[in-house]
Amino acid sequence: MRVVSLLPAATEIVGALGLTDALVGVSHECDEPPGVQRLPRVTRCEIHGAGLSSEEVDRRVREMLQASGTLYALDEPLLRSLRPDVILTQRLCDVCAVGYGTVAALAETLPGPPRVVNLEPSSLEDVFADVLRVGEALGARERAEGLLRSLRERVEAVDTQTAQAERRPRCFLMEWAHPPFCAGHWNPELVRLAGGDEVLGRAGEPSRGVSWEEVSRAAPEVLVLASCGYDVARTLQDAASLRAHPAWESLPAVRCGRAYVVNGSAYFSRPGPRLADSLEILAEVLHPELFAGRFPDRGIVRLPAE
Repeated sequence: MRVVSLLPAATEIVGALGLTDALVGVSHECDEPPGVQRLPRVTRCEIHGAGLSSEEVDRRVREMLQASGTLYALDEPLLRSLRPDVILTQRLCDVCAVGYGTVAALAETLPGPPRVVNLEPSSLEDVFADVLRVGEALGARERAEGLLRSLRERVEAVDTQTAQAERRPRCFLMEWAHPPFCAGHWNPELVRLAGGDEVLGRAGEPSRGVSWEEVSRAAPEVLVLASCGYDVARTLQDAASLRAHPAWESLPAVRCGRAYVVNGSAYFSRPGPRLADSLEILAEVLHPELFAGRFPDRGIVRLPAE
């Protein structure tokens, strides 16, 4: 079977199923599991890797979506040459990948035609269903079921432990810094499972821009900056500039030294197997009294108190 993945999360699902060798092409953003970096890249985005500030990225995204409805270009000749049997894509978010309609229309013109598998999760359970959907499409349902058992055990372990917490901290999971965005879809659910109360994001709903007035009124006791598509080093640049905003130092989380930077690209913005890691990250920062030292080091950076 020949598989093309247009999503980093889908690529990671394939890898977690032990089927990396089936991949013949991936998106320009796919970087895990090891080895996929050598595969042909069937998409590109002029914003990606352009060295833009977060404000410039936000502006360019809005302009490009208004002008053309997409941020991405699909290398059609390359995709044809790869002769895929299965294409993994999504219709959840125009900012995340090539539009589903474009992919489906092109697939109809390819030999076969290939099966197009749409992943469109809004909750953790949806993500688990996508794991099973990919496994079935690749003839690996039993492997997918085994992977799901392992993921569910990790989720249940955290959920059970947080039930012992004396209180639930007010948490702001920040998906973008300039302008500020709250996290949506599965992320508020992860905050709940980790023993916190998400103060701005709503489970199952898209992420959205919020004002600094809203952030101040929400008064988060814990702030987790998980910028979509950014690693820790890039996110720390934004964290440094946040200190210049008048509202920043007034937040309880900042005053108490409970503001953190994490790898949003690897974890929170990828609806795949590593959402279990995302949950464990949140559990550790929300309830260090219960989870400190329990999980592998995932590069969490605690910002200094103001």
